[in-house]
Amino acid sequence: MAKNDITIILAPLQGFTDVTYRNVFSDHFSGVDEAVAPFISTMGQMRLKPSRIKDVAPENNKKLFVVPQILGNVAEDFIFLADHLYRMGHHKINWNLGCPHSKIAKKMRGSGLLLFPDKIDAFLDTVLAKIANKLSIKLRLGRKSKEEIFKILPVLDQYPLDEIILHPRTGIQMYEGASDHDAFEKALLSSRHPITYNGDISDLNSFHIVQKKFPLIKRFMIGRGLLSRPFLAEDIKGIMTVENQIKRLKDFHDDLFDSYQKIFSGPAHLTGRMKGFWNYFGLSIKQSKKPLKKILKANSIAKYQAMVENFFKTNPEFIE
Repeated sequence: MAKNDITIILAPLQGFTDVTYRNVFSDHFSGVDEAVAPFISTMGQMRLKPSRIKDVAPENNKKLFVVPQILGNVAEDFIFLADHLYRMGHHKINWNLGCPHSKIAKKMRGSGLLLFPDKIDAFLDTVLAKIANKLSIKLRLGRKSKEEIFKILPVLDQYPLDEIILHPRTGIQMYEGASDHDAFEKALLSSRHPITYNGDISDLNSFHIVQKKFPLIKRFMIGRGLLSRPFLAEDIKGIMTVENQIKRLKDFHDDLFDSYQKIFSGPAHLTGRMKGFWNYFGLSIKQSKKPLKKILKANSIAKYQAMVENFFKTNPEFIE
């Protein structure tokens, strides 16, 4: 497969890949073609506030093509929100059937709805007749069992979906254990829709394993791997750079810090958000455990900045 045939999609990670992150990321790294935004929960028509959809406002998303994601199971509320997004300019939206968190699943949303193919059928039958947007679906193999997907795919085959984004784990697995490539392959052969691969692409080697196993897949969604190694899409596409990758990470971090500092109201919000990113950065940096611990224990902005500065002065290296 030619490298320019590959599409890389930034996955939606709640609390991380918001519009601020997406814009700063686009200023520092290339190779990512589009992003699915963190989900917007459906709401009654009287509860739609500008703050709920600010993250996907077109005027704030000029650097990276973004697809809004909707979480919900009430068809009328979904249609209302989809129509509003269409009028904003979003002609493609995504329905979240993959969120693994139990609080959401217990409400029969996200991966919790995968136990009920008949409800998915009724939902799509109502929604797709009444929205103008193209609809993609992000889902897992099932909520409890990987066999659930094979009751869902025949339902999805009845509808004109734009694509299916499949993460080859069940909901109750969360992110534990390895992605089930055998189940993904079986699902791939069982669906008439284009399927995008999502799951456990953390470096160039893991991408090549997936690409070799599924040579016809051209679209790949990456979340944690890009948060950990922001230049991963460049590596995948063979976009060469002579710049020091650690310096690029530092410049990216500093820009991200400054951007969040402008919008967060208090120091705890700022340091809390930035510490969250370090939980990902640390995964790809050699011997990061001790300095990372100091960053995560910082209890003020000044202390946080000092610990980050000390970290970069140690000349850290990325894991190959």
